[in-house]
Amino acid sequence: MTGDEILRAQSATRRFGDFTAVDAVTMAVRPGEVVGLLGANGAGKTTLIRLLLGLLAPTEGAVELLGGPPDRAHRARMGYVPQNLGLYRDLTVAENLSFSAGAYDTAVPEIPVTLHDFRDTLVGDLALGAQRQAAFVVALAHEPEVLVLDEPTSGVDALSRAELWDTIRGQADRGVGVLVTTHYMEEAQQCDRLLLMAGGRLVASGSENDIIGDTRAVAVHTADWAHTFAVLNAADIPVILDGTAIRVPDTEPATITSALSDAGVDAEITPVAATIEERMLVLARSR
Repeated sequence: MTGDEILRAQSATRRFGDFTAVDAVTMAVRPGEVVGLLGANGAGKTTLIRLLLGLLAPTEGAVELLGGPPDRAHRARMGYVPQNLGLYRDLTVAENLSFSAGAYDTAVPEIPVTLHDFRDTLVGDLALGAQRQAAFVVALAHEPEVLVLDEPTSGVDALSRAELWDTIRGQADRGVGVLVTTHYMEEAQQCDRLLLMAGGRLVASGSENDIIGDTRAVAVHTADWAHTFAVLNAADIPVILDGTAIRVPDTEPATITSALSDAGVDAEITPVAATIEERMLVLARSR
């Protein structure tokens, strides 16, 4: 660990009874970088974030925020957009911004042009995209040094996601360190560095190419994709369905051909480059 790390965990572990949600995770975020935290549901991402924010205490290990404990004073220098957005649904957009400004003892932020028509609308009555825009305005109003975003673009359209990512990159450009979770693999490509969790542990880190490494995959071309998927899944072969396209990572083509042949499935198999989603599946299965 170095002195310029503004968000860090050192062998951080969190247990709930006999269940270990986060297991000896060491990671860090530095000023001006966007770090993507990836993993399937239940991988431990949100629990790790709650540890980093001081909302949970680690069972073992330590966490630091801006060089100190994640207490109220240090949290005042960070911005946070949780999965549930952290807005008061029974207050208007303007009232939410005013309340947040008072909590941080800062000026009430200017409402973006895209939200002008909704300033007096209850947040609970807004479309999800507008709610997420408002949550970003609240999180950034006090000019935080660290920004933590837990699936900030989930459920919004492609254009809204692109606009929110423009905001994220803009914050990094002014020196803010950003930790963001996402289920969209195209968003992961916009991160400077990736952290991959599975089963509560940090199982890979680095660039997309670093994480994919030498993992290979094959595409399975067949007329009956549903039956083919069921056959491979029943054979305990790691299979991913992308629309109606079937892909299998980290498996010898002969193994796939044998399973399909035994089931009477006619298919063509083509080697393809693996994706980070496929590498995530391989790592999760190895836990």
